Amino acid sequence: MENNTFNMDILQLEGLKVSPKSSIPAFILLLLIYIFIMVSNIGLVVLIFMEQSLHQPMYLLFCNMSINDAFGATVIIPRLLSDIFIPGTERYIHYIDCVIQAFCAHFHGGTSHTVLMIMAFDRYVAVCNPLRYTIIMTNRMVVALSVSAWAVVFFLILILVSLSIRLSRCRQVVLNPFCDNASLFKLSCENIIINHIYGLSIAMVMMFASMCSVTLTYLRIAIVCLSSKNKVLNSKALQTCATHLAVYIIMFVSGAIIIILHRFSHLSDHRKLASIMFHVVPPSMNAVIYGLQIKAVRQKLMIIFNRKK
Repeated sequence: MENNTFNMDILQLEGLKVSPKSSIPAFILLLLIYIFIMVSNIGLVVLIFMEQSLHQPMYLLFCNMSINDAFGATVIIPRLLSDIFIPGTERYIHYIDCVIQAFCAHFHGGTSHTVLMIMAFDRYVAVCNPLRYTIIMTNRMVVALSVSAWAVVFFLILILVSLSIRLSRCRQVVLNPFCDNASLFKLSCENIIINHIYGLSIAMVMMFASMCSVTLTYLRIAIVCLSSKNKVLNSKALQTCATHLAVYIIMFVSGAIIIILHRFSHLSDHRKLASIMFHVVPPSMNAVIYGLQIKAVRQKLMIIFNRKK
């Protein structure tokens, strides 16, 4: 009995499916992407905190995204790298580690939505209520928005994963590149309808809420810009909002593809690839899009590079 209990705590993880010939190229590519994600996102956070002129609500709120992107990539990529040279039948993971990875993976995905929502609110106040911006977006408000963006998702995902770990387990194979909530409840032979309903519900609510808030916010901003005669301010506002909107579209499309592909079992390999891309593509592009498009950040980077020369 003790041996059976122990064995049930050791799961076989499918991991990244690559041929032996592709192992080295895949490892090098993933490693370079991971290094780039960490350097670009953490570097941008350090730059914002070191430069006094960048201590503005917009940049401080953006730090939430960079930290979340670095966190999301760290949850997934190192484990993929460590397993890439191990045969598929020998890739094992402890159940508790699988639970932690699943929690963190969904936490990263949910926080991506809430962070972009509070950033949209910041842009709305800046463009539509510029005279009251400093009154509304105080340090206390920035902290409150940041904490709420993380706390709401934390409790939603905590419930999500708790519903899965309450189930008994009759399987040991995780048919996914990494552990997620679906991987956890599919290990059970019990009725998992509650898991399906709650998981799909919070995914839909999160995506719908973020889509509506971002859409309504930018429609309002567009109306204000079109009715205003200040071309300089309008150009600056539209450039900043376009940057934010591009980041949102990349994240939204990446998440929507995974949810859609979950409905088609014959496209499981495509879904697995899409799930990896969600933790790779947005984190590797967000810092670049913001860092190069926002003039203040771009100027600071140029100054640093010129000093080194």
